[in-house]
Amino acid sequence: MSLAATARIVAAADGGLPVLTGEGPLAPRRTRATGPYTRVTVVGAMSAPLGGDRLALHTEVRDGARLLVDSAAATVALPGRGGAPATYDLVLTVGEDAELRWLPEQLVSAAGSELRMRTVVDLAPTARLVLREEQVLGRHAEEPGTLLSRLTVRRAGRPLLDQELGYGPGAPGGWDGPAVLAGHRATGQLLVVDPEFADRPVETRLLGEHAVVAPLAGPAALVTAVAPDALVLRRALDEALAELAPERVGSGHGIR
Repeated sequence: MSLAATARIVAAADGGLPVLTGEGPLAPRRTRATGPYTRVTVVGAMSAPLGGDRLALHTEVRDGARLLVDSAAATVALPGRGGAPATYDLVLTVGEDAELRWLPEQLVSAAGSELRMRTVVDLAPTARLVLREEQVLGRHAEEPGTLLSRLTVRRAGRPLLDQELGYGPGAPGGWDGPAVLAGHRATGQLLVVDPEFADRPVETRLLGEHAVVAPLAGPAALVTAVAPDALVLRRALDEALAELAPERVGSGHGIR
């Protein structure tokens, strides 16, 4: 039987979480952090998403707040009994002089699954964002499921990034070809939006053998990478994260 579940996170400038609710497999929990960030870890309370499931996670970072969201484990998309695709919608809003670090674990597309994932981000002009996405196509020694993913980011109401990716047997042809994954089974990206990039934009360059960083008008930087497995992919994105968006230090409300 498929399910519908929604979780909500609201972070305030004083370090509080006036809203922290979850349903079904989505269980957000406040966890210990350091520095100026309030930290929330999303715990999977049950296996999901299964085919036919409809999941949503809404996060609001109010003016002046600093929020880090991670997850306790990878999310595994699994086939359901009815054959319908699962959907997972992320809606992220970041206010003036606020910062969101969205750093979940990998999304694993298991054989036979079909997941349609949509992430929509709205940023105030002075907001900062660090957003990491990692997809692993198939568990060990298995073929991938079908994964369709769209990321839409707006800053000050204007489009900053809008891209759609598709992998697996239900995706448009060519996804595994030399111009896209070239046989790799792990792929991901790191998006960093920072007003400081207006004065010092990043330069387009390679990061290792299979990753590249490029500037976006916004101001922002986008790192894209492919890798043979999740571990190599994480190393590449961690290197980019440390360079482009190290955690800010100083007093704050990270420890509660």
